[in-house]
Amino acid sequence: KGAEYRKLHSEEPYVYTSGVYSPIEARIAEEAGLKCVSMSGYSCALGYLGRADLGFPTITEMTTWAGYIARAVNIPVIADADDGYGNALITTRTIEEYERTGVAAIHLEDQRLPKRCGHLAGKYCLPMEESVLKLKAALNARSDPDFFIIARTDAVSAVGGGMEEAIERGKRYADAGADLVWPEFPTPDRKYAEVFAEALDKDFPGLPLGFNYSSSFKWTEAEDPVTFKELGRMGYKYIFISMGALHAAMYAEWNFLKDLSENQEQAQLRLQALKDGHPTENHHVMGRFDHFQKLEEEYLPQEMVQERYSATQGFGARDFHARDVL
Repeated sequence: KGAEYRKLHSEEPYVYTSGVYSPIEARIAEEAGLKCVSMSGYSCALGYLGRADLGFPTITEMTTWAGYIARAVNIPVIADADDGYGNALITTRTIEEYERTGVAAIHLEDQRLPKRCGHLAGKYCLPMEESVLKLKAALNARSDPDFFIIARTDAVSAVGGGMEEAIERGKRYADAGADLVWPEFPTPDRKYAEVFAEALDKDFPGLPLGFNYSSSFKWTEAEDPVTFKELGRMGYKYIFISMGALHAAMYAEWNFLKDLSENQEQAQLRLQALKDGHPTENHHVMGRFDHFQKLEEEYLPQEMVQERYSATQGFGARDFHARDVL
């Protein structure tokens, strides 16, 4: 998948997507036409644990969830590997574990334990030299040279940090061999993106950058919200709405569940009317039941399949016609 993701970058002026936390969200992203999908750490923390992104998910949980997502889709998955879950030595194992999941790429941040969402206050970064060595350890731990590693810096808004610190870190990470550098910014002000990109381009022309079109920002209140095309021209080749899918899901779920609490069965009637003809109308279809039914017909005893689907009622029931036998 790493090679496929690299090919995508070589063919597109920029790549954009949303963060997800579950296999079904990833499949919806794929079927909706996105060419890759991001596994969002905050979405995982909130979606699976109901907690803010303060470092609660473990490497075991994160790699398990990453594997579920990667196996559910055919498009490349970019996974959140947080801070590598430890020092440089521990991070080498983190790379090995993520490679086994089938994801195409991961991103590593330079925060000091305990890490937290880049848009929460209270962040500390590791010393720059330690961060560089940790990144080098991660890069050298790859068994697949196409496995794509994104270096993220939170230095802009960390304790003792700032734009100059972030720029210097970005350059050091690029020099160490990062495939892409992602600076996390504290506001939607386009100036941050412009200044960082211009500074990096002077020493590393053509270096791909990452931009989090973060759900933490109120983009509707931004004075001049930057567009994906503008970001692409600046050099931001990987653009993602980190929690886009989860926010969309929370919005829809709140509306339905509030309606249910107040109006009982009418909520279900309204929801089904809204979804009539929509690609997500049928959960059996979304779960690829037809695909698995065909596998049953191919590999289970014919009499068993015939009885199962001709003598019962439900989705998939039908008059069974014996398959052709060579």
